[in-house]
Amino acid sequence: MPSEPDLSARRFLVDAAGLCSGANWIASPNCDERPEGARIDLVVIHNISLPPGEFGGPWITDLFLDRLHPGAHPYFAGLAGLRVSSHFLIGREGEVTQYVPCGMRAWHAGASSWKGRQSCNDFSVGIELEGTDFTPFTQAQYASLAQLTRSLFARYGALDVAGHSEIAPGRKTDPGPYFDWARYRACIGA
Repeated sequence: MPSEPDLSARRFLVDAAGLCSGANWIASPNCDERPEGARIDLVVIHNISLPPGEFGGPWITDLFLDRLHPGAHPYFAGLAGLRVSSHFLIGREGEVTQYVPCGMRAWHAGASSWKGRQSCNDFSVGIELEGTDFTPFTQAQYASLAQLTRSLFARYGALDVAGHSEIAPGRKTDPGPYFDWARYRACIGA
């Protein structure tokens, strides 16, 4: 098995406002204030690729910034008018982009519940992995995801971690069967 990539030079530190050093910053308009008294209790892992099954390119950022042109690809017409975001995106090479400060509510979970609480956007941090339900994730993605998760724990304390499929069962399937939960949990010490 190939060794894990050395991403030790990249350190993620989440400040009091929820901005992460070590991540590329691109501000999404698709966010708002968390409800009064809301505490971050959950990390939600997703996957995304645009168009489906294709990696790289500007399309995910364009979606999160409301500038995805519906005519640029036949699949995009179905996304017209959709206003979504995530706190973070981890690309195939492990690069991390932050779109929403953790202190704000990103629009990633949709209709959802966790441990009897509705509206997971209110109390979660969303992390998108560039990928699909049918493609293994990369070593670089696992390394960045583990580092980012540990930095979120350092800022907010021990958080629950769930897949989008767990908070929206029957509606969502991501991060999918190729996401190695055991590997991820071992990397974050859970």
